Amino acid sequence: MKLLAIDTSNQPLSVAVAEDNKLLAEVTTCVTKNHSVTLMPTIKEVLKAAQLEIKDIDRVVVAQGPGSYTGLRIGVTTAKTLAFTIQKELVGVSSLAILANAYPQTDALLVPLFDARRENVFAAVYKWQKDELQVILEEQHLSIQELCQKLAKRRERIIFIGIDSNKFSKIFQVELTMKKYSIAPEQFAYPSGFVLTQLGRQMKPVQISDFVPRYLRLTQAETQWLQNNPEGKKYDESYVKKI
Repeated sequence: MKLLAIDTSNQPLSVAVAEDNKLLAEVTTCVTKNHSVTLMPTIKEVLKAAQLEIKDIDRVVVAQGPGSYTGLRIGVTTAKTLAFTIQKELVGVSSLAILANAYPQTDALLVPLFDARRENVFAAVYKWQKDELQVILEEQHLSIQELCQKLAKRRERIIFIGIDSNKFSKIFQVELTMKKYSIAPEQFAYPSGFVLTQLGRQMKPVQISDFVPRYLRLTQAETQWLQNNPEGKKYDESYVKKI
């Protein structure tokens, strides 16, 4: 199976092509967040390096979120369009799981996180158990203080993963004074398109037309709508069309 992986969920951009468990080509950058301009040329570059054409791809794998609203929309829209156009399979993978799965096996808790602004984060907690990465805390949007409080209740050592982790080092020092924790080395701080292909290879394809990003919080349009229409809070349905 030939897989094309796309991750534009945050500032880094990673695109890879693999055949089963063999990496054919990969590009990861963190220079700019202008994914709308750089994504398609990067896909073209990676396909050329792999000596493939887009029609040769059997499955498109995309980082589904959480992360940047704009980044997620760019990546998911591109992935859906490509999969629909070439009539091939589409799979979505957690952006946080990509970081956690790239980290070597350890007995510590792995905590990938992204800055969600105003001292909030997107985060999840994982742990290696019998050669498999198990979810200890489901991915969610919460304050960095609340995340630390949840982690403080655990006995295991903690490893924070992601380029945003250093932003909260002072808060870690205050909230986790009695805990052993560390921030993962920089080589593990960026998403790997190859890891994304390997995770996506194991998952079941989704219905392309119904596939949407996992924002984990309301979009700005939804927030503004609810501010103007507070009665809408009692309904579960979305009032904003999602891609």
